[in-house]
Amino acid sequence: MHSTPENNPLLEVRELAVDFVTAAGHTQAVRSVSFQLEPGKTLALVGESGSGKSVTAHSILRLLPATARHPYGSISYRGQNLLQASERQMRGIRGNRIAMIFQEPMSALNPLHTVGKQIGEILQQHKGLRKQQAAERALELLRLVEIREPEKRLDSYPHELSGGQRQRVMIAMALANEPEILIADEPTTALDVTVQHKILVLLKKLQQQLGMAILLISHDLNMVRRVADQVCVMQNGQAVENRPCAELFADPQHPYTRALLSAEPSGGPAATEAGETLLQVDDLRVWFPVKAGILQRTVDHIKAVDGISLQLRRGQTLGVVGESGSGKSTLGLAILRLIDSRGRIQFAGQALDSLNQKQLRPWRKQIQVVFQDPFGSLSPRMSVSEIIGEGLRIHGMGNPAEQEQVIIQALQDVGLDPDTRHRYPHEFSGGQRQRIAIARALVLKPELILLDEPTSALDRSVQCQVVDLLRELQLKYDLTYVFISHDLAVVRAVSHQLMVMRKGQVVEQGDAGQLFGAPQHPYTQQLLEAAFASAPASITN
Repeated sequence: MHSTPENNPLLEVRELAVDFVTAAGHTQAVRSVSFQLEPGKTLALVGESGSGKSVTAHSILRLLPATARHPYGSISYRGQNLLQASERQMRGIRGNRIAMIFQEPMSALNPLHTVGKQIGEILQQHKGLRKQQAAERALELLRLVEIREPEKRLDSYPHELSGGQRQRVMIAMALANEPEILIADEPTTALDVTVQHKILVLLKKLQQQLGMAILLISHDLNMVRRVADQVCVMQNGQAVENRPCAELFADPQHPYTRALLSAEPSGGPAATEAGETLLQVDDLRVWFPVKAGILQRTVDHIKAVDGISLQLRRGQTLGVVGESGSGKSTLGLAILRLIDSRGRIQFAGQALDSLNQKQLRPWRKQIQVVFQDPFGSLSPRMSVSEIIGEGLRIHGMGNPAEQEQVIIQALQDVGLDPDTRHRYPHEFSGGQRQRIAIARALVLKPELILLDEPTSALDRSVQCQVVDLLRELQLKYDLTYVFISHDLAVVRAVSHQLMVMRKGQVVEQGDAGQLFGAPQHPYTQQLLEAAFASAPASITN
């Protein structure tokens, strides 16, 4: 690493402004943002979607689209203003001196190339290593980021890796040229809580080993509290507070910072009366065959769901938690009869597992689903009114005038202006789109709603609003929920019962309050520790 004079910042952003100029108009994305990054330290840029934190970070490496302009301000790395640097100079800095890891590793990695080839290309281009040397160094990097069986992973493609492994590969690629600054843009958002914790431990360990400075972009304040030395809070393109981490969390000054810190799902589940058993599942199994050989004979099975039983009473919420690959979403699809399964599924006294698709149709309106990605689950070609009313038309519920009134009522129920029903999904924020998805499920007046990671794509304050909405709707309409999530803070706020899954099996289930208060199984204890550990010291464990 290069030496930096005492008290001199490695990176200094002064009065940075970013505009986007298009045919549609002129947008001010960032205004007068200033901060400094010291050698070996971690600075966190925090704020909700649209606050300008990622635009600010991408400006450092000049990765913004051609429509971006910098009307004033400077970004200095070792005294050099990067906004005035030539493209050739920037190529020498990108990856070499300042590296970046992105939020979604699956989209950042090339699906057609092996992990070894992708890391090797960086080393060959930037370090001038020969192919064999690059392969040896790639193996060293995979060991550095603590990937299991690194020799095998060199020949793996991105889709063959878990989310945590892909993120470790991204970190290995970023570290290939031994940068002085690592920009980490939401590096753990798409990961499970236990994997998040491991990635944070890894980053802190690598920082200490290599002496790197880290610029962390995040909206997860629980994570920031564990790793940052300095925190810069952004709102509407401006830095509203910039202070040492411990000071900011102990005594936040700006109202927006205080609002962010208090935006944690609070309270318990809705105070509903538990009715009769609505959903009963007995010994449910979803096994996917593993085939091999020329004749493609079944040689083994992937036991995605392996002998699960549960009872859910009317008006209650069952929280289903576990890491990726635990089988929780597969369980949900099996309950909905959207994939083949073995075992008994009984809903409102009817054995659904014995019905064919035609016989199931009348029951479909009684069991609705809300998916993780509100943008991906809503058709961009349909208006909000058409999206919400589609189920009414399919099930022949009312004439057009009656359907219109039900749609208006559903929008009011989820806190949206009925006058917006003729707009399209892209005209709404993420939180508003999820409300539309809930309205689509609600409009059929179902008895059970299955919610599959319904808040994971949302900012914390928006998550809180959606949690409050779900509790209100449950009380108003006596709804029953199956709530699938890896976010234990959200699950704790909505669930009466809790089921913890691992590798297709239930490791613990029972009253949610009791399980959160005194978990018995080591895996449940591990999940809770990773989710709720907040002391800065916890990251060094």
